[in-house]
Amino acid sequence: MASKKKILEEVSGWLRVYDDYSVDRSWTGPPEVEFLMKPVPPHEDFKDGVATRDVPIDTNTSLAVRIYIPGSEYGLPVQDKMPALLHFHGGGFCISRPDWYMYYHFYSRLVRSTRAFCVSVYLRLPPEHRLPAACDDAHAAFLWLRGVARGEISESWLRSHADFGRVFLVGDSTGGNIVHDLAARVGGLESEPVKLAGGVAIHPGFLRVEPSKSFVELPESPLLTRDMVNKFMGVAAGAKVTKTIGLLAQWGRRRRRSLE
Repeated sequence: MASKKKILEEVSGWLRVYDDYSVDRSWTGPPEVEFLMKPVPPHEDFKDGVATRDVPIDTNTSLAVRIYIPGSEYGLPVQDKMPALLHFHGGGFCISRPDWYMYYHFYSRLVRSTRAFCVSVYLRLPPEHRLPAACDDAHAAFLWLRGVARGEISESWLRSHADFGRVFLVGDSTGGNIVHDLAARVGGLESEPVKLAGGVAIHPGFLRVEPSKSFVELPESPLLTRDMVNKFMGVAAGAKVTKTIGLLAQWGRRRRRSLE
């Protein structure tokens, strides 16, 4: 009789790591919100004014991006060039994907209303890929975008319709941390014709050893609690949360020095 697997680490509702080092990310919280985590397949035909495609960009790491493009009632965009949003998803570094309904719904509305591209990165996740793998993926995605802009890499939607002189980094939660890290990392990089026009960190997941007032007063829900945040950070770096916070702080100091 096969022995039952034992849970080594668990983030309530979101994540379970077993003693055979397999990982289960199926949602076990309230079923009424499970639809938010359901994947939406890519569709290159326009639905509600938006088309999407998934593009592999690094075969060595299986890195890929999802591209959202707004169209007109006739299909492809009318105007020649649109700004591009390079997006990094949240999820405590450990969960979430660009094809989840919550992101599909948000970015479909955003690209329609702003008339901009969105390139959202399928970041590698801990514990299979500990930090700084996600930061390295963000950097690789930026270099890929630069390659497309220079004509070194083929991507028809972006080459035809993206304004590479107006690129914005966007990230939510720990994706906001990645925006900060990547902006510092590529600050001195020769990136022409790509030009960073700005960065948007939406509720970035910066932590410190002494919890901030906003963290202590964080309203808790089945989707997010302080305990979940702390456990995500530990899983992400393979360390206790205090050590993980120190690691994140060191990255921040190193990145800041690179700008001086």
